[in-house]
Amino acid sequence: MTTPLAPYLPLAVVLLLAGVLAMIIPQVTSRLGPKRPSSTKSSPFEAGSESSGPARQRFAVKFYVIALLFIVFDVEAVFLYPWAVNFQALGWFGYTEMLVFASTLVVGLIYVWKKGALDWES
Repeated sequence: MTTPLAPYLPLAVVLLLAGVLAMIIPQVTSRLGPKRPSSTKSSPFEAGSESSGPARQRFAVKFYVIALLFIVFDVEAVFLYPWAVNFQALGWFGYTEMLVFASTLVVGLIYVWKKGALDWES
């Protein structure tokens, strides 16, 4: 006799295995890995260059605005994919809904552009 949860058994096994490996692998690497610390290995290093200046420097608000705009338009672009896949099944209703969605994006982009949020050097 099978239970309603029987199809989820393989998923449970994979999740359990992932959890066990997530605990075991850091332990094994910390015990077996090389332990020769040096000042060169301990120095902060990023993108192939030496770090300069303090770690807690101020960024312009414009940097965060551009980052938020990127995330918003990136997430909204993700919504276009399911619509494109089901384009024929959605018919004219889906087309008009996506037209409203895309026009909202265009109006938002024009607004941000007019406000100067996309001008990096100003």
